[in-house]
Amino acid sequence: MTTPRPVLFIHGLWLHATSWHPWIELFDREGGYTASAPGWPGVPDTVEEARARPESIADHGIDDVVEHYAAIIRQLDTAPVLIGHSFGGMIAQKLLGQDLAAAAVAIDAAQIKGVLPLPLSALRVTAPVFWNPANKHRAVSLTAEQFRFAFGNALAEEESARLHERWTIPAPGKPLFEAAAANFNPHSPAKVDTANAARGPLLLIAGGKDHTVPETVTRATLKQYRHSDAVTDITDFPDRGHSLTIDSGWQEVANTVLTWLHQQSL
Repeated sequence: MTTPRPVLFIHGLWLHATSWHPWIELFDREGGYTASAPGWPGVPDTVEEARARPESIADHGIDDVVEHYAAIIRQLDTAPVLIGHSFGGMIAQKLLGQDLAAAAVAIDAAQIKGVLPLPLSALRVTAPVFWNPANKHRAVSLTAEQFRFAFGNALAEEESARLHERWTIPAPGKPLFEAAAANFNPHSPAKVDTANAARGPLLLIAGGKDHTVPETVTRATLKQYRHSDAVTDITDFPDRGHSLTIDSGWQEVANTVLTWLHQQSL
């Protein structure tokens, strides 16, 4: 009997790992995988605990998160598929570039080193963190209004409010500061081995109405992989925002990912 391939879901900033539970159930049931969603280092097991203990989340940077997931992967018998959203998409790309995954899917992924577009909407999303330099070492929460602009702008106001209440947690400011300085730091933790021709396949997914990671950022990320012969695909959802992994249309995105993985014989 063939052992199911593991799939690791990696959340981004401001969303708890349990927001992946519908995806896990779908991938286990219909994809034939063994799926899980380990949280970032320091993130408690529940949304409620994470909100009550923001200090446990604070001051974790990109390298901390990468090593956290690399340690999980090293305990597996089979190279996993990695599916990451937002900063989780950046983490998935870094791990794929390090040959620690069979494939990766980066959904509305945070920009990696070398990506130059910096849309005004993205600056507005990160303003609650950047307004105070001390936030580099803190965990910062989003209000319902801030979440609506960053995640729920393509949704009805009621759905955005429900998602904010159900899934949001404080997020460490450090990864945002690191990403903002990436193109000025030759050793930036946001650097990805985009030239690796031996890595597994990569799918980039963009939301056409995403304020946090606009489609221009995802397409600029694709260009960073032009020196690699490995499979690098892109697809977009023109009417979707940054909430596309958790809102009422999540299954359309998930089914697209499943179809792509099966096309890669994974």
